[in-house]
This record gives sequence, structure tokens and C-alpha cells, in this order.
Amino acid sequence: MYRTALRNVLAHKARLLMTTLAVLLGTAFVAGTMVFTDTLASAWRAQSAQSYTDIAVTVSDRGAVGKGYDHGGKGSDGPRLTEDTRKAIAALPGAAEARGVVSGFAGIADRKGALIGDGFSTTGTNYVPGADGTDPRFPLADGRGPRTSGEVALDTRTAEKGGFKVGDTVRVAVNGPVMELKLTGTLHTNDPRVDAGGSLAAFDTATAQQLYLSPGQYDGIDVKAKSGTDDTALLAAVQKSFPEPNSFEVNTGRALAAEQERRIDENTKAMSTMLLVFAGISLFVGIFIIANTFTMLIAQRTKELALLRAVGASRKQITLSVLAEALLVGLAASIGGLIGGIGIAAGLQALLNGPWDANLPDGPLVIAPSTVIASLVVGVAVTVLAAWLPSLRASRIAPVAAMSSGEQPATQKSLLVRNIIGLLFAAGGALGLVAGAASESVNLVGAGAGALMIGVFVLTPLLSRPVIALFAPALRKLFGTPGKLARENAVRNPRRTAATASALTIGVTLITTLSVVGASVSKAADRAFASDLKADYAVAMDNYSMLSPEVAGQIAKTAWVTAMSVMRQVPVEAVADGDTSWLTSVDAATFDRLVDVKVTAGAADALQQGKLLAAKDYAERNHLTVGSTLDVTYPDGTRGSLAVGALVERNSEVNGLIAPDRLVGPHAAAGSGLQKVLVKGADGATPALKQALRDATGGNPLIGVKGEKDIKAETNRAINGVLNVMYGLLGMSVIVAILGVVNTMAMSVFERRREIGMLRAIGLDRRGVGRMVRLESLMIALFGGVVGVLLGIVTAWATVRTIAGSLKSITLVLPPVQIGFFLVAAAVIGLLAAVWPARRAARMDILGAIKSE
Repeated sequence: MYRTALRNVLAHKARLLMTTLAVLLGTAFVAGTMVFTDTLASAWRAQSAQSYTDIAVTVSDRGAVGKGYDHGGKGSDGPRLTEDTRKAIAALPGAAEARGVVSGFAGIADRKGALIGDGFSTTGTNYVPGADGTDPRFPLADGRGPRTSGEVALDTRTAEKGGFKVGDTVRVAVNGPVMELKLTGTLHTNDPRVDAGGSLAAFDTATAQQLYLSPGQYDGIDVKAKSGTDDTALLAAVQKSFPEPNSFEVNTGRALAAEQERRIDENTKAMSTMLLVFAGISLFVGIFIIANTFTMLIAQRTKELALLRAVGASRKQITLSVLAEALLVGLAASIGGLIGGIGIAAGLQALLNGPWDANLPDGPLVIAPSTVIASLVVGVAVTVLAAWLPSLRASRIAPVAAMSSGEQPATQKSLLVRNIIGLLFAAGGALGLVAGAASESVNLVGAGAGALMIGVFVLTPLLSRPVIALFAPALRKLFGTPGKLARENAVRNPRRTAATASALTIGVTLITTLSVVGASVSKAADRAFASDLKADYAVAMDNYSMLSPEVAGQIAKTAWVTAMSVMRQVPVEAVADGDTSWLTSVDAATFDRLVDVKVTAGAADALQQGKLLAAKDYAERNHLTVGSTLDVTYPDGTRGSLAVGALVERNSEVNGLIAPDRLVGPHAAAGSGLQKVLVKGADGATPALKQALRDATGGNPLIGVKGEKDIKAETNRAINGVLNVMYGLLGMSVIVAILGVVNTMAMSVFERRREIGMLRAIGLDRRGVGRMVRLESLMIALFGGVVGVLLGIVTAWATVRTIAGSLKSITLVLPPVQIGFFLVAAAVIGLLAAVWPARRAARMDILGAIKSE
């Protein structure tokens, strides 16, 4: 029997080709993901280790609060790391050197004033020259390090992007006006933030302290050990040198490197998991193709299998024979997939570091034994699993009945059982979607969507006839006899049609769901800005840090500004239990002119009365009502009593407690927590006002001046970016589905060669035969596309309902252009998939086809 299995594989190489490709592609996706993420993790670990090669001990000031960060003025009141601290550590017996470190963010403007790099990774630090005048953390590529407040050094990539050379003037900013500094040198760095697309600006230590902390203060100290000194002993000595125990966080360089490795592993594992989910989708699609292929092969070999039963082969032997064929196919495809996956990983690495300029660390490809084993096991397991049901059907072929028929029709009992199972799954899935949408449970919606999809897949043979019948009138009218024959062929074997269409349905369902949810979120965000904000512009840091305290005064003096309000985040502690709450302080006189405030209870002028506004849902969660009093301690230590004056509807700007700035601001640290400034102009949102606001903020590349159009465009870019990545990852499953259509049509042509020969003999020309095959493929693909679009819309509806609580204005939005494109794409896929089978059918020899069995 096993020799028979090998013979069958070799005899049906062409018919198994598409199945092999489907498994190969899915396995290549798995292998490529594992090799790429292992390679990336290895390179990142090596790069991270370099950062701690000469560091024995690090000291970090957990209470040090940098300027421009969202802390609300609440730093620790404990001791600080100062120059005296550094000198004391450097004087310890085992310490060779102690380097004070200061860090923050710094935006670098190009020659047009635009920010270089990613705003979230714009890094600023201090340059600490040693005895040789260089900082070992940042090897010089050109020039020298900065020495005065008017100088700066940049990493080589940022300098190259900006077109800067040593001696040029560079515009640098933190959270206030732009500084014009002389570029004294370019540096090499292995900072992962810079490698991820950010930038590095190095200042002299005094300037960095002035920009980020306070004169003479550090937020960390790196200690280098003398030769032969144990780092744990040095760590103990450093800890003992502090007058207050546990006042600072002290670690060995080895411990920090290990922690960094753990984080790298977590991040790459998360990336790998996401990619493997999409690889799993491709393999799941492949299951339909494999099952369909083996079902058709068994149908074509009915007499052969019956003869084997007649001469003594048992059902178990027939089953194992078919599974052995699947094992051989899966093994061959898995080996090819593993090789292809290694190639994918190498190509992706070159692409990301080449044309896409992702700045990922370089390193040799890592092909772990687990990757090899997983790729082979997954490919073989998926193939054998998919072939299991066809193998059972093969074993149940009755010898005498099989010899008298080319194909055994499905029994009414089996179809009834299948439809009942499908209805149960579909009904359970629909109930899960409705329940998940009502309770806003993402997990319940996910389970319901999965069950509904399975139910629909099981029911597709039942659905295929009525859905394909919708195309019948148009086919008969436009294409005559070939159209009628195509329709009859498409519904002749509902199971085969269903399995072929289901592979395409999966991809269309997921893509439709993503598109509808994306369109709904985008529209809701647009509505939220239009309805919540009356302001023409919002001025804020693009990296979500805090604005400089001078910005509000600069904006107030700007021409055309008729109303403005700061939005300051201020932490207060409840006197009763010490819990921290955040207040958003605003200008009471102008806030209602800049934000749409809908009062549901209390006084409309509560802010002007010196009272709080509370978002209704926030008040309900915290048991607040109009008249409730909060006894609080402000950041400066003083106490006060705040009364709730009104409850308001939550929106994008009002989602907690709103307080008058004149009441709360004086008790916060100067400029602390200045999140944004809302501005209204005399003539609305005009280019002149926008430019004036840019000029008022010193042309800082990190400060964004955004109106309604800017925010909508930014939101749409973010959503489209995510969707494009998802589309790309789902593209593999669509390619696998296309292979399934090609495979089904090719095998169907082979199976019906006698019938095609008879059609040719009675007058159907070659063009008609080719058209018949193409139209059949078109209908199967459209069937899968229509079902996928409908499933996607239903799933998207439930998903949208789950996020309605956090995005109040969201409603289901159906993007007609995208949905129409998906259906047209399904039709094109059907037509392209039929090119080779149709050509083969049209060129079939008439007499040879009629004589075939």
C-alpha cells in the first residue's frame, strides 16, 4: 500500500502541484517569520550588549523629573544625583571612572524647518569627554564634541538626512523656542531609538542640565570598574556611599543588559506572534485546497480504490495509503517552504535596511533548530490533517458500487448532518456576535465571528446553488450556451465549489472587516473633532511631552487670536485616602468658546464660579454629583477644597475633571503639565493664523499647530498605515486561495475531459469551451467574494459596537469603493485563475478526450 501511495504521488505530480505550492507558501511564511524575528532579536541583543560593555554599575535617579515631561510638577523630594555624588562614587576604591548622564528629547530641524526623524525618538544627551577628549559612548565620525552652550554634535544618520557638515548651523529645539547651534562633530551610536528612525543631539553637560534638569544635576551615573574589581562588590560599595539607603536605583551593567535582552525577546516574540497569526491564516486557507485536491483525486481514482478493496485491502490500509500520499506531499512542500522562508527573511532584512531605510541592526541570519522542526511539523501536520476526511471517504467506498460509477454522490444523510452542524455553528456564532456587541466584549465577538465563519463554511454547499443562481440570467443573456454550461458546472458538485470558494472567502472576510472598521473609526474621529472642538487650532508637542511655560504667553500675543485656553494636567491628592487624581485646568472665561461643553446637570457657568466640571461617566464611576466636594493637596503642598459645579457629556477634550486654571494653576509647578493650547482666530482657521502660531512658538519642529484638516489627515494616515500592513500580511492567504481556484479548475478540466470532448464534437468551438471554464471560475470566485463581503460586514458591525463606549460617535460606515473593489478583485482573480485551465480545455484533442476514462 505504501508503494502504491508513492506511485500515486509520482503519477499525479501536476495535479498535486498547486497543493504543494499552497503548503510551501504557508510554511515559508512561518519559517520566514521565525528566522527574521530570531535574526532581529540576535542583532538587537548584540547591539544592546555593546551599550554595557564598559559599564560595571549604573545609578539612576527615579525621582529626577525632566523638563517637558508629563509629571505635573510632582518629582520626588529626596536627594538628587549631583556632581558631588559623582565625585564620591568616582573616589570609591574599585571605581575607575564615574560618568554623569543627562537625557531628554531634542528635535532637529532640516533646512526647510521640518523635523528629522520620528518625534517619539528624538533623543538629547550630554557629551562627556574623557582624558583624550572623546566620549567612549559616542565614537566620533568627524570633528569634535560640543564644549559650550552654542555647540551641538549629531549622530551621523541625522547629519546625513539634514545635509549638515561640521561647521554648519543647526536648528535644535526641546519644548520651547528653537536654538541655533554650531555643529562641531558627528557621532556614531548604537542607541536603538536612533536606529529605529530617531535622532541624537549631544550637548555639553552644563547645557544638557539646563535644558533637561537643573544646573549640576544628573539623572544617572555610569560607573566603570578598575581591572579585577567584581561588579557586585562595586555595586555594594556604591549603595553604601549614599547617605539615605534606597534613595537611588543601583544595578550592575550585566543586570541591565539581561533586562534589556528580556525586553527585546518580549518585543520580538510579540512581533513573531502577530506574523504567525497571519501565517496561520494562510495555512488555514491551504487546508481547503488540500482537502479539495485529495477529494477530487479520490473521486478520479474511485475504480482503482474499489479494485484494491476487492483484492483484499482493508479500510485502514486505504486510509493510511491516502495519508501517506499527504505525508509525502507535506514533507516535500515543508522542505521547500523552509528554504523559501530563509530566503524571505534574508530578502526582508535587505529590503528594510535598503530601500525602506528602517535602520534595523545588521546581523547574520539565525536559523534555529526550533525553526526547522516547527516548519516541517507544521507543513506535514496541516497537509495530513487536511487529507484526513478525504482518506476516510476513500476507505468507505464499496467495491462493487464503486466499480460501476466514476464518482459516488454524497448521501442525503451526510448532507443533512452537515447542514445541521453548519446551522448550529452559524446560529451560535450569530448569538455570540450579538451578545459581544451588546456587552462590548472583544473576546466574545472574536469567538462569535469564528463560529459564524465555520458555520457558513459548512453551509456553503447549501448556499452555492441560490447564490450562483443569481448570476444565471446575466450569463445566459450575455454568453448563451457557454454561460449556461458554466452555471451548471459550478453547481454540479456543491462541496467542491464550496471548498474552492471558502479559501477565497477567508481573505475577503478579513479584509472587508478591516476596511469597514477602519472607515468607521476614521469617520468617528472626524465627527469627534468637528463636534467637540470649536477651536481653530490646537498647539501641542508632537511627541506628547509638555509645552514650555513660555508658549502660552507667546500665543496670547499673536495677531488674529481672539480666544485661547491652556489645557494643563495637574495631579492632586485626596486628603482622605491619598489617591492621586488628575485635573485638567483651563481658562474659565474662554473654554466654552473653544470646546463644545454640553451640561447635563448643574450650572453652565460653573467654571466662572470657580467650580469643577465633571464628565458624566467619570462622575458615575467615582460617585460624584453636583455639589460634591473634593478636599485635595496640590503639588506645592497646599490644601484646598474643590466643588463639582456641573456634569457634562464626555468628549475628546472633556473626559475627567475640568478646573479653572486661575484656581489650580498657581499651586502647580511653573508650566507643569502644559499639555496643549487651544486657539480661536478672528477669521477662522486661516494659513496666516497657522503661520503666526508657528512663528510665535519659535518654529520648533516638535511643536504641532493642527487644525481640523490636519488632525483628520493625521488620523487617516495612521489608520491607512495599519490597514496597508494588514492587507499586505493577508495578501499571502489570497495568493494561496488563487492557487486553490487554479487547482480546482485544472483538475475539473481533467476530470471532465470526456464531457468536453463530447461538447466539442456536437459543435461547441474552442472559444466556447474556454469561455465556459472561465465563467465557471468567475462564478466560484464571485461566490466566495460575496459571502466574504457579507461575513466581513457582519463581523465589522459587532466590532464597531464593542468600541462604541470609547469612541462615542462611531457608527457602521460601509466604504462602497473598497467593497466594490474587493468584489471586482474577486472576479479578476477568478478570471486569471482560469487562464491556464481554460487554455488546456480549449486545446484538448476531441477524439482523445472522448476515448478517455
